[in-house]
Amino acid sequence: MPRGIFITIEGPEGAGKTTQARLLYEHLRPRYPVLHTREPGGTTIGEQIRTLLLDEDFREMAPQAEMLLFAAARAQFVSEVVEPALREGRLVLSERYVDASVAYQGYARGLGVDVVRQVNSVATGGLLPDLTLLIDIDAQAGLERARVAEGKQGRRGRGDRLEQEALPFHVLVREGFLAIAREQPNRVQVINGTGAQQVVHGEIVRRVEHFLISRGWRVSSSS
Repeated sequence: MPRGIFITIEGPEGAGKTTQARLLYEHLRPRYPVLHTREPGGTTIGEQIRTLLLDEDFREMAPQAEMLLFAAARAQFVSEVVEPALREGRLVLSERYVDASVAYQGYARGLGVDVVRQVNSVATGGLLPDLTLLIDIDAQAGLERARVAEGKQGRRGRGDRLEQEALPFHVLVREGFLAIAREQPNRVQVINGTGAQQVVHGEIVRRVEHFLISRGWRVSSSS
């Protein structure tokens, strides 16, 4: 059985990753054997770590501890979710992955890109996505949107632990993501996230379908 395809959706806070991942999943599900997941999370262990990472009561968390917790959740995620699905020939669609740690801990926390990549290489066995969709949005606009979003950890108007970081932190996160895209243009495709939801969705669908065709994937009756 041919190995599956791994696609991730990234972006600054408030870029619409969850909404766009859900819309893309619903578009792909009737056509391809697709798994929609997220990280940190996607596993029982990962969800517990996610709770720690986003809890505003842990604002004193050291950047190194933060990096290692993300990596620990990611190691379980790859072992328990991603690799088995890829071996089954499925399309794995994940909200966030290693690029998020490079942007948040490598750039914004100042730990250094090389350190973060080395730690995550151990955690993931070197597994990288086949395609990453980077939904780009102005840091301030995205942060304002994220802090009032429903159904997320943290108090409405304040957001979770990471969303409560000051604007300069989030500016660095966005710059980190864009630097990754410039460095790896064959893998990372930047999507303008400022348009209407359906406009952004349409562009994402166009990019993904073009990529899948380029990989020889055709419509399947599997789900």
